[in-house]
Amino acid sequence: MKKTVIYTLVTLLVVFLASSCDREDILDQDPVDSFNEQSVFSDLNLIQAALGRAYDYWGTGRPPCNCQEDLLAAATDEMLCIHRPTRYTWTVGTMTPDYMRHFEDSRFPFMNWNYVYGNLKLINTILDNIDDAPAETSAEVAQRDNIKGQALFLRAWAYSNLMRTYGGVVLTDHAYKLNDDFLSITRSTYEETSDFILADCDAAIALLPDKDDQELGRATKGAAAFVKSRVLSWNTGELVNGGYDLGNEYVEFTSGDRNTRLAQARDMAKAIMDGTYGHYQLTTVDGNAVPGDPPSPMTQADVDAYADNFYNIFDQVSDWDDEVVWGQLFIHGQGTQQAMNKWYGPNGYHNWGNNDPLEPVVRKFEMADGTPFVWDAYDPGNMTTREFTAAELAADPYRNPYYGREPRFYASIFYHGAPWVQRPSDAAGIDPVGLIQSGYFVDRTTNTTVNGLDTRQGLIEAWNGTKNGYYVKKFTDPGTVGQFFNNPNTWVEFRYAEVVLDYAEACIELGGADLQNGIDALNMIRNRAGLPDRVTADQATARDYYRHERQMEMFGEGDRFWMIRKWMIADQVIENVHPMIVYEYTDATGGFRWFYDDQSDVDDREFVHHTYWLPIRRTEMNKAPQLVQNPGYN
Repeated sequence: MKKTVIYTLVTLLVVFLASSCDREDILDQDPVDSFNEQSVFSDLNLIQAALGRAYDYWGTGRPPCNCQEDLLAAATDEMLCIHRPTRYTWTVGTMTPDYMRHFEDSRFPFMNWNYVYGNLKLINTILDNIDDAPAETSAEVAQRDNIKGQALFLRAWAYSNLMRTYGGVVLTDHAYKLNDDFLSITRSTYEETSDFILADCDAAIALLPDKDDQELGRATKGAAAFVKSRVLSWNTGELVNGGYDLGNEYVEFTSGDRNTRLAQARDMAKAIMDGTYGHYQLTTVDGNAVPGDPPSPMTQADVDAYADNFYNIFDQVSDWDDEVVWGQLFIHGQGTQQAMNKWYGPNGYHNWGNNDPLEPVVRKFEMADGTPFVWDAYDPGNMTTREFTAAELAADPYRNPYYGREPRFYASIFYHGAPWVQRPSDAAGIDPVGLIQSGYFVDRTTNTTVNGLDTRQGLIEAWNGTKNGYYVKKFTDPGTVGQFFNNPNTWVEFRYAEVVLDYAEACIELGGADLQNGIDALNMIRNRAGLPDRVTADQATARDYYRHERQMEMFGEGDRFWMIRKWMIADQVIENVHPMIVYEYTDATGGFRWFYDDQSDVDDREFVHHTYWLPIRRTEMNKAPQLVQNPGYN
């Protein structure tokens, strides 16, 4: 994108200089260092450059997707933002139209009313003018259609984020002018907003090429179909089907029925799975389009292979596999930069240690054989402590809570003792092997304790240490030294697994003849993760299976924020955050003590029911007082 802009500027300058000597009116020229709307929309390459700006508009330099220093997952029961926890006003019960913090600033630009409408202005300006842009050859016509399709995709994606955040919003299919009557602008209903987005998706699908014929990182037919599938799936949730505020047209459907919407979501997801919008498939160990049954029993080598396969989905650079539908590229020296290793990595590597997994979700990851992990298996009723000697652990390694877990656990979580890369030079002497030290080393014979490098009492940037005992591994890159360099790996915003999960959910919720199809789809996700099939179940059990699987598969990616609102279970899962404290004994007896201190809070949390829908910010309401605020907010 930058190369295109620079090339165009240079070309115009050369043309100007070459022609000025032959013209008598050389002073009657447009400046060459700026462009007005007329000049931009007379050149498809300039329009393409403007479109590039629409891709990375949000966030004042931050990545436009969910790839942020403070992850959206920290506004759920999955993670803790150690540096700014009180700014997650949705999670701590302080959200009002006057005080939204992360939900009104550049941390989450993709759902920020002000940022999104700023980008919609640019997108609509492109759509207002694109049909009149000159295109004399078939190639230029195709380029113009491609640009239009991408702009429609971006508008649909922008509005889908607004709709899932606020409900019905202000819809416009053109750029506002200064002489427009802004006092006549009103919110559309939820159903009108949904219909608008779906229409944009259909229009984008008709214009966009398949992924094989599109520049990497730009919208494709499949990406537009994905947004449509995501919206249709969201439309099936309890939140918009009478579970929140019965009869309020701004935040739910007031006509139609949920089963019809479930069938629409099912059919759209299945069409994507059938290849209607391009070839996509789960990233598998064996490369087959449909994952086969994993080995049973799983050897350690098998677990490692499946863990690496899953981890590598998020460590791709510029040659995406068929699971990635659309994402944000980060090419060194070009465009927006991001630093996931620095943001999320352990402080003992001179990283910032942010977005740390919570103990309850760590316990949800299954064992490698597909059975549930049971914390109190060796001491029924004791949900806080495990303590064993080295001899006891050698006799039964499953006494270690991090032993024998499912592959996604090892691809997603940094725990005390987890292997990672070589330490920086000032820590290599303390940890020459490269193991996470988020716990403490205790010699009981001398009554001495050595703080782990990755604790808040460690020797390196202790203020960046985890507050609750874990770090996130997912999204990092072992080849990047976060202390000094940005990450090259893609942020995967849309991936095929979500479509499979949406299909599974729709089938399970429809029940009857569809129920087994849903379980079969769920087993595709499980098998790819190295886990055995779920067997046929009743609808309620299948629903529990599905919701569990979705959290494990999509952990940390931001999906959980939408799901606990869609299902209206936030009040059941948002709870105070407690630390996991690990003591590794270095005396002759050896062993470990894992202590979940549920009497100490590192983040006090509270969920308030009416915040299932976020408020429209007061400053926006003041600009347009005729807008209707969401229920529960003054």
